[in-house]
Formats: sequence, structure tokens, C-alpha cells
Amino acid sequence: MPQTLRVGLIGYGYAGKTFHAPLIAATPGLDFVAVASSRPADVIADWPDVAVKTDPAALITRPDLDVVVIATPNDTHAPLARAALAAGKHVVVDKPFTVTVAEAEELVAAAQSAGRVLSVFQNRRWDADFLALKALIASGRLGRITEFTSRFDRYRPQVRQRWREGAGPGAGLWYDLGPHVIDQALDLFGMPQAVSAELAIRRDGGLSVDDALVVLHYPDKRAVLGASMLVSGGTPRFLVHGTAASFIKHGLDGQEDQLKAGFDPRHADWGIDANAATLFSHDGDTPRNEPVTLPRGAYQDYYAGVRDAVLGIAANPVPATEAVRSMRVIEAAVRAAKTGKREKL
Repeated sequence: MPQTLRVGLIGYGYAGKTFHAPLIAATPGLDFVAVASSRPADVIADWPDVAVKTDPAALITRPDLDVVVIATPNDTHAPLARAALAAGKHVVVDKPFTVTVAEAEELVAAAQSAGRVLSVFQNRRWDADFLALKALIASGRLGRITEFTSRFDRYRPQVRQRWREGAGPGAGLWYDLGPHVIDQALDLFGMPQAVSAELAIRRDGGLSVDDALVVLHYPDKRAVLGASMLVSGGTPRFLVHGTAASFIKHGLDGQEDQLKAGFDPRHADWGIDANAATLFSHDGDTPRNEPVTLPRGAYQDYYAGVRDAVLGIAANPVPATEAVRSMRVIEAAVRAAKTGKREKL
């Protein structure tokens, strides 16, 4: 590696602790050196050799940092990213990037003006099942895709006291899990022509959207995206129909659970998804089905891509311009849910 990049992380809540810190630390060529957090004791307990500050500005202005990673509440992403770019840093922002399209476009312009890499953490492009599905579509084995259903469900009937489930800007399931299913759909099919949506609060005492059903309308297909906090027992993670075959996959990729358990990408069992994935087709009138072997999931490839983009030897793994597209879909769905009509894009 020609150069080691020094990385600072702002935010040590669930995303910072579970995803960013261990993935940064496990990436060759990245040196995890600093954290800004309102809970410094938690950081010190996990990373005793990392410098800790409570003020994000003290981290952003460190002259020895090359990359700043922002894993804070959604409504703080834009101002923190703006400050980091102004300080000359390359920047990684956790999804959903910002809470408005206007903020997203402003940050893209700021990064271009500063000549810095601005990337958005869309780790689920490296889920084992999504990698397998993307390869199947590219191979032509499914034929022309006619319907794509992607769900990200949980069973959490009790409302938790945390910002993600509060009533503030960028809170709720559509801004939390919606960016994952949106980004995967756009990565496969590009921007739709229109969006229709139902966004609802189903749980007793709920303060923000906890149930989402959104349809992306394309000329030759539809993509049905769903997320709910009240699904017990699970639904198919992916259900994809084409003119030649169908693909079904149950269960979520396990890398998040592995990170929560203390694994890192160098573990021998890293990225293995044991959930069933099946390809259904016909031989004449005879139905056929065959198991689909999933590759290993590879969240570590995101930060390796960021490293290489900063060093100028590879493309940005998730350019902020692609996150702007996702923000357009997020906002269009919010408008469609209010009007009950399709929102054109």
C-alpha cells in the first residue's frame, strides 16, 4: 500500500460502533486514529488506543486526518459533512446521506469544489444475497426482469426511546431502512419513471413511520420495496420474477450480526449466509428448482474502495451523486404517500 490514510469517526452510536469502527480498523491502508462522541467512555472501552473528543469540530480540524466518517443522527449529516469538506477532508457519510435532496446536491457541489472524495456508506450492496442476485441478473438466467420485490423487516413492537424512532427530521423507518432497499433497486435498474407509496405508523405510541410499502414504476417492470417493524417470522428478503426464472431468498445477510458478535472480516466464517436462496424455472411443462450458492458477503470491500478512491487508483464505491438519486426517491415517496397519487420523477 503506497500510503496509509488516517481516519476519524464522528458518532459512536449503533452505526459507528457496529459498522464503521470495526470495518475501518480491519481495512489495510486505513489507520483508525480518532473518534468524536458524546459517549467517550464507550469508545475508550472498545478502542483504548484511539484518541477521543466530545466535540466534532475538534476532530474535523485535526490536520493529520485524511478521511472523516460521519455516523451521527441523520439531520446532522449535512452540516458535519459540509464542515469536513471545508477543512479539506475526504468524507464518508452514513446513509441516508442527508434528509433533503437540496442538502444532498449542496454537498455534491461542495465536494467537487474542494476536490475531495465524498462517499455514502451503502454497505448492503455487499450483502451475499444481493451479490448473488446481481450476478444472476447479469448472467441472463432470470431473463428480462418483470417484478422485483425487496423487503427489510423486523419485529420490534415496542417503540424505543432513540432518535431513529422519534419525530425529528430524518427519523423513521423510511429514512432508516428505506435507503437500503432503494439503493439496491437503483443499482440494478436505475431511476424509475414514477413512485407510489404508503407510509404509516402502525405501532402503539409510534412517533414516526414504522411501515413502508413503496412501488418504483419502470416501463417494463415494477420494484416493490417494503419495510416494517411488525413482521414476526419473516418474509422473503428478495422475490424476483423474470421471463426465464424466478429467484427467492429468505433471511437477512448475516454480516451485521457478525459485527455485533465481535467478528471482523478476517474471521474464517466472515460473510457466510446460510439462508436458503432458490432459482425456480421450467423445463417445458416440468417445474425445476435449484439452490443458489451465495458468495461471501463483503462489507470490507466498501472501505477498501474508499481507500483506493482517495488514493486515486479506483472509482468511488458509492459516489454521492448516486445517493442524490436515492434522496429523490425518498422525497418522492413521502409526497406520494401524502397525495395517494403516483409521483413522477
